[in-house]
Amino acid sequence: MPFSRLAAATTPTCHIGLGLAAVGRPGYINLGRDQDLPPVRSVDALRTRTHELLDAAYAQGVRYFDVARSYGRSEEFLADWLLARPDITDVVVGSKWGYTYTAAWRTDAEAHEVKDHSVATYDRQRAETAQLLGDRLDLYQIHSVTPDSPALEDKELHARLAELAAEGVTVGLSTSGPAQAEAIRAALEIEAGGEPLFRTVQATYNALETSAGPALAEAHEAGLTVIVKEGMANGRLAGPHAPAVLNAVAEETGLGPDAVALALILQQPWAGVVLSGAATTNQLASNLHAAAVDLDADQTARLGDLVEDRETYWQHRARLPWS
Repeated sequence: MPFSRLAAATTPTCHIGLGLAAVGRPGYINLGRDQDLPPVRSVDALRTRTHELLDAAYAQGVRYFDVARSYGRSEEFLADWLLARPDITDVVVGSKWGYTYTAAWRTDAEAHEVKDHSVATYDRQRAETAQLLGDRLDLYQIHSVTPDSPALEDKELHARLAELAAEGVTVGLSTSGPAQAEAIRAALEIEAGGEPLFRTVQATYNALETSAGPALAEAHEAGLTVIVKEGMANGRLAGPHAPAVLNAVAEETGLGPDAVALALILQQPWAGVVLSGAATTNQLASNLHAAAVDLDADQTARLGDLVEDRETYWQHRARLPWS
């Protein structure tokens, strides 16, 4: 399995990955993007920023990189970086299909991405990903599965994904929304050829939204690698937006609130890879300090007071502007 390389890695940061959602396209829903990104968000400017982040991440021990068809040109940027560094052979590359990027490199687009989990979309996007990443792709995930997704019931799609797994690419899924736990448990029941179809699950989990935790523990127990996304809650747990209790614990540790927020996730026994969504190298360096944070029971309990009702959390997220 490609992810066995991560399990064998020994660097302190090997269980922190870098996601390129924030730099693969000019518009996203993270807070503070006006300060994080170059004044001109041209393709070349964001390609350069992405390559700077990838260089810094690799130098500091990060070995998992996460992209998606809907993250603008993220696959292209990562492919360019890999092509220019043929000596780098120890990274694990994950991408996602199921959303089509429709913003045409604008921040004010009416629709930034369109969701479709059909076989036709899979076939098209699988070919697009293959053209860019070729045999460097280790993991292909269905993007943002919810309990009502046809991907959970489509036997033809399951057969296609099983074929991909037989070629050596790990098959996984990501989840989103207040019913993540239900989607994860439904996915755990899916088999192809008598074997579990999915070998990884990527889900939102952070100090504010912990509802998927029990289902992620079940997925880990079933042998899946768990990847955690949105550990910063789209910027709500970092910088000027960090809650007072998070800032207080951060001051006690001598590190930033972002590092504490990620450390809280890393201490979960089921967390295989926790993604940094950094948009600057300074943010990345601060995020990676999470590997050095050792939260005590009192600090963990105080941070537990931040948890929101899952419906409230996702309603808030839905209101965040693309910028």
